[in-house]
Amino acid sequence: MTAYRVLIIDDDRLMRNSLVDLIEAAGWVAKSLARATDAARWITQFQPDVILSDVRMPEMTGLELLQSLEAAPPVVLISAHGDIPTAVEAMSHGAYSFIEKPYDPKRLLLILSHAGEAHQMRKSNAHLRERLQQLSGLDRVLLGQTPEMHRLRDTIAMVAGGLAAILVQGETGSGKELVARAVHDLSARCGAAFIAINAAQMTAGNLAEIARSASGGTLFLDEICACPAELQTSLLRLVDAGEVLHPGQGQPERFDLRIVAATNEDPKLAVAQGRFRQDLLFRLSGFEVHLPPLRARPDDIALLMQRFLQEFAGLYQTEVPELSEADMSTLLAHDWPGNVRELRSVAERTVMMAKQGVGSVPEALAGTSLDPVTPAGLRDAVAAFERQMISKAIKDHAGRMDETADALGIGRRTLNEKIVKLGLDKDALL
Repeated sequence: MTAYRVLIIDDDRLMRNSLVDLIEAAGWVAKSLARATDAARWITQFQPDVILSDVRMPEMTGLELLQSLEAAPPVVLISAHGDIPTAVEAMSHGAYSFIEKPYDPKRLLLILSHAGEAHQMRKSNAHLRERLQQLSGLDRVLLGQTPEMHRLRDTIAMVAGGLAAILVQGETGSGKELVARAVHDLSARCGAAFIAINAAQMTAGNLAEIARSASGGTLFLDEICACPAELQTSLLRLVDAGEVLHPGQGQPERFDLRIVAATNEDPKLAVAQGRFRQDLLFRLSGFEVHLPPLRARPDDIALLMQRFLQEFAGLYQTEVPELSEADMSTLLAHDWPGNVRELRSVAERTVMMAKQGVGSVPEALAGTSLDPVTPAGLRDAVAAFERQMISKAIKDHAGRMDETADALGIGRRTLNEKIVKLGLDKDALL
């Protein structure tokens, strides 16, 4: 049996001693207090799994204690004056359970055991979610401290362990592929491939090849509402049964993969307009994840901008530009139709301008040309150009280094050497 920690609060000394004896006889750890006003301090120091408190006490009653606690362990109330109205009130204020004096020792220990178990499980789940977010980089990838972003990260951590398809909805630039990658990284499929495909580019001829590439891993279908109508029946079969039927062949090819789809338009409207199958939408939306636009979380803009400025200052080997009040006013007044992607681009232009000794956030937002000042020398210019080209290629190919090297027309070893020489941080780019 788990040795739970129980904080006992009762103004009756004999009752306190009796409860301590009972708890310790069960092999648990007990701490007793005579006043509920001391509870907050001892919750922090003692870290109890459950609180056992009398109801009627001087200075602060058990119900008042219950209402005063935030994020506390389960509270079990005990009273010699227990009646149904008191119990109902206690439960309505969040009490885990209510028991009358004189109590049945076995029943009390059973209630405390269940309460302690619930608390331990809640702590374990919270720790797991935190650890999973750290491992996946959710806090780094999906930046933001607004309630919307906290809920989004919690949702991703929750749905990642499932098997059902996921539909991610959000405006252009809001980070739909980042969400899909986070789901993949948090899942049991994290060691297998993550394949990102624009659904408009799929054909009957390449569907099986795409599925084969993602087998064992995750297939991310962006712009799913643009999927060709003639392919939607085959895609439905892949989502529903994990099969692709090759033309002219009787036996389908089976695949083990998870599908995450994304769209920046209303999929129900696409169904209503006859562009998208309703049954396919139903299969794809086992879980739905909605990304808030940047304009809906203005409190995150300064945090995101500062993070991106630090990232690009390191990338271009320069100082982090300081933002003036006018710069911040400009950022907050902008509507951000391109969302986080647009803000990231503005931050990059701001850093590049600052390195040349010119420019401001309003000019970067307006897309002012970056050529008023020539870099100090040819070597610096070549390094800046290579840094920009390689960074863009890494992001375009989602960190797949073989594909990045092929796109740049260089060998993988040469690419690795340049990344080290230029001081690029691959993780920071993704």
